[in-house]
Amino acid sequence: MAMKNIMKDRGFYRGVNLGGWFSQCDYSRERLDSFITEPDFEKIASWGLDHVRIPIDYNILETEGGGYDRTGFDRIDAAVALARKYGLNAIIDLHKTAGFSFDEGEEESGFFENEKYQERFYDLWAELAQRFGSYSDYVAFELLNEVTEQRFSDIWNGIAQKCIGRIRMYAPDTLILLGSYWNNSPEAVKDLQAPFDDKVVYNFHCYSPLEFTHQGAPWVRDLTDKKFSFEEMDITPEYFEKLFADAMKKAADNGTCLYCGEYGVIDRVSPEDALKWFRVINSVFEKYGISRAAWSYREMDFGISDSRMDSVREELLKYL
Repeated sequence: MAMKNIMKDRGFYRGVNLGGWFSQCDYSRERLDSFITEPDFEKIASWGLDHVRIPIDYNILETEGGGYDRTGFDRIDAAVALARKYGLNAIIDLHKTAGFSFDEGEEESGFFENEKYQERFYDLWAELAQRFGSYSDYVAFELLNEVTEQRFSDIWNGIAQKCIGRIRMYAPDTLILLGSYWNNSPEAVKDLQAPFDDKVVYNFHCYSPLEFTHQGAPWVRDLTDKKFSFEEMDITPEYFEKLFADAMKKAADNGTCLYCGEYGVIDRVSPEDALKWFRVINSVFEKYGISRAAWSYREMDFGISDSRMDSVREELLKYL
């Protein structure tokens, strides 16, 4: 039986990530101005999707001393305006904050132990809420991308509750997405606190089985030289139903729903095998009414719009 889905009701059901635009990039003006442009929003809308997830690193919005760079906020505003022009909603996802990144290579640390970093986090979200809270009909917030270690769980629950309280001062109606540890693992959703209010949604990411979706990835230990075909893996609807079971129960018990903010297959996998994976996971999303956004629109090792996917894209779009 499908869950009641406030995300779908608000127009966040089938989306795609705009990874690598305001996050995980060199932050050059050329990148910020031209990696994603208006024709991309038009194309995404033509695919029949209803929203985009926009990952943003804190240093797009903050100066080194913790002040604010208005140019960064204006960039988000422009992105949201382009989304609206083509009938798309938008999720503002804080992908990196001062003192924390899911990516060890970013060399950000101390967030979960340092109250000054946490205050910067609260202040940044308050600033975002003041600027975008009035757009609650078409903009949602995602507090932080992929908390890593389980030992941060209790601290993160406390930080999240406090942060949502700050956001609600300026954005009482905005949907807020909240993920758990192990990089937003569906298996960790069970350890999230009850939602702050009825507009908080549990968020997870799914790249399972990692041996398939990340084979050959140079940043994943033990998978750099691995190669698996779809037929070698036991990837069935039942596999994903079991993986999501505890998260679905947690959401149902707490009167909310689930959102899968990232899922996808690395470009080392053949387009044909990637299509098979998307078809299977989509069948479970549809069965249980789970909203989602595929990773990622362009490049980032997972690009759906990349030319290599031309032969299967028409079929693939049915399973986003």
